Amino acid sequence: MAPTQRGYDPQQVEEFFAHARAAYENGTTPSGDDAGDFGAADVRSAAFDLVRRGYRAASVDAALDRLEAAFVAAERTDFIAEQGQRAWMDAVVDRATSLYDRLKRPEGKRFAPPERGRGYDAAQVDALLNRLVAYFDDGTPITAAEVRTASFASAPRARAYAEGTVDAYLDRVVDVLLAVE
Repeated sequence: MAPTQRGYDPQQVEEFFAHARAAYENGTTPSGDDAGDFGAADVRSAAFDLVRRGYRAASVDAALDRLEAAFVAAERTDFIAEQGQRAWMDAVVDRATSLYDRLKRPEGKRFAPPERGRGYDAAQVDALLNRLVAYFDDGTPITAAEVRTASFASAPRARAYAEGTVDAYLDRVVDVLLAVE
């Protein structure tokens, strides 16, 4: 992760990755404290300040994607060792089922609009959600990386979905997709 003009704060990135590595390798923080429940969700929600001479965001984001996949794989292995493959798949099906109700809603009505101002273009979000319907119904391929890197144009309130709700939903989609990849 080489410094660029403007990018993620190198100190924050280094501290996060040191913490994540220690948690992944032995369940402790770099200072030796218990890492607790640090896992894939913590990696997915990582955020860093933008600074001059920071790390290139795309490079850090790619490393975070790989790290998240490693945590999911480790969590899956631990879960299966304790409770079995069937229990793992049952849990994944439960999570996927909880997502499906929203997918059945009519286009343009799947999420609330922003309270004011602009939000994500509803038609673009719906296009991605239609791909998820095809995945769940027909097995049409879609990956967690495609969902994670999806971006949507800004639109006025009348043609938009609230960004926070869409982001939270897509985080849950990524969680399900990573569980089966």
